[in-house]
Amino acid sequence: MSTVTPLPVPDAPLEESGARGLRTYEVRTFGCQMNVHDSERLSGSLEAAGYAPADGREADVVVINTCAVRENADNKLYGTLGRLAGVKRRHAGMQIAVGGCLAQKDKQTVLDRAPWVDVVFGTHNLGALPTLLERARHNDEAQVEILESLDVFPSTLPTKRDSTHSGWVSISVGCNNTCTFCIVPTLRGRERDRRPGDILAEVRSLVDDGAVEVTLLGQNVNSYGVEFGDRLAFGKLLRAVGSIDGLERVRFTSPHPAAFTDDVIDAMAETPTVMPQLHMPLQSGSDRVLRAMRRSYRSARFLGIIDRVRAAMPDAAISTDIIVGFPGETEADFAETLRVVEEARFASAFTFQYSIRPGTPAADMADQIPKAVVQERYERLTALQDSISASENAAQVGRRVEVLVSAEEGRKDAETHRFSGRARDSRLVHVELPAGRSAPRPGDVVTVDVTGAATFHLLADASPGSVFDVRRTRAGDAWDRAEAASCGVPASGADSTRASGTSRVSLGLPTLRVSTTPIYDTDDDLR
Repeated sequence: MSTVTPLPVPDAPLEESGARGLRTYEVRTFGCQMNVHDSERLSGSLEAAGYAPADGREADVVVINTCAVRENADNKLYGTLGRLAGVKRRHAGMQIAVGGCLAQKDKQTVLDRAPWVDVVFGTHNLGALPTLLERARHNDEAQVEILESLDVFPSTLPTKRDSTHSGWVSISVGCNNTCTFCIVPTLRGRERDRRPGDILAEVRSLVDDGAVEVTLLGQNVNSYGVEFGDRLAFGKLLRAVGSIDGLERVRFTSPHPAAFTDDVIDAMAETPTVMPQLHMPLQSGSDRVLRAMRRSYRSARFLGIIDRVRAAMPDAAISTDIIVGFPGETEADFAETLRVVEEARFASAFTFQYSIRPGTPAADMADQIPKAVVQERYERLTALQDSISASENAAQVGRRVEVLVSAEEGRKDAETHRFSGRARDSRLVHVELPAGRSAPRPGDVVTVDVTGAATFHLLADASPGSVFDVRRTRAGDAWDRAEAASCGVPASGADSTRASGTSRVSLGLPTLRVSTTPIYDTDDDLR
């Protein structure tokens, strides 16, 4: 599907853009980790086409990569577009592009509601963005191009990374499940698996560029292999990725409980580089609700998987997703969810209030739950999970942990004289820098003693007798090179000879990546 619409004439005089030379861009990402990964591809495609990042300035091109999972996603998109309309009126030559799941769903509706948008593209043609932008500018007409099936596997596109030490590696796209609340299979299509050799080549390239951590990414990662008929493929892939020299941490997200097999647990436990962490969506603790959701497992199976993971990896931190207020959920059903949460003892949980998504079977179900009831249950669930998270974190006090330092995890690091990163089990740790010590680089690994805990993080404060050991890594060296390249100055250290060749864009294989923790929108009213 491809359409054009004449762009409206601005109703106020246009100011000249302050940009000189290359046109600048900004990509704004709403939604899940799949969208974050797609945004890396969008940035890479734009830079390969000659655009430059705006780096905090007002961009000539604003790209919004959208989510369609919850109702709030619609409100956030069109609210953002409304604010950008005023910016565009005074910014000569500015373009706005909308892509991702909501664009795939709404298509022409985006232009009907926001006619100042220049380009609408979907989930299957990310690489077409630069061409669509140029066509819209040349023809002075909005471009809508939505494909109904995958054009090019996203991992073959140029990629712009924002982190040197860790990153996503997509192993599949799409989903073959039919969960009644989810619109993702409609928007991203049926599952397509990458060839194992392509995945391993991408990981090796990433490690060669300095990364020490990867997260294998897919809508249902543990159904990997369904396309080529190998039910044990994911466990084999974990072992193969984990054996790559120089790679220190392997994670994956998100597995489906129905497809979770013991060979995967064995691979996790027997591969030292696979981290003791599992994010596995529960959605509901009620078997009746799970049946209505078309989730092909029951609570006993879910808890059995957790028991077997903990038997094989006693220190594993397990997190989950839970939906509150699914149509027809009774108080007894909700009590079952509370029971499973109590038994599972999740380290953390992303809890969501059910919202109607047009086009899903659940949207037309009877017995939609009143908002006030959903809110009350949501508050009870989050209170329970917060208390469990606080208790589980408190149990970490006194333990010695290895923290992979990040540049972006701690929002208050400067004022608290701390730096932040993730332990092996993915818990967030804020570390106090001892007096007289130099700060480690992002990508370095620091061994510390946990001295305190809160609901959502651990503390490692400097104290007499506490450990503070820094291991400088290739990832830290890569950080130095990237910083030197961005400033136009030589890098120091063992790998300085590579500084002049450092590139922020790769053609199909990654050089830089983003943080690998599960990503959800922290600015809305849902956790």
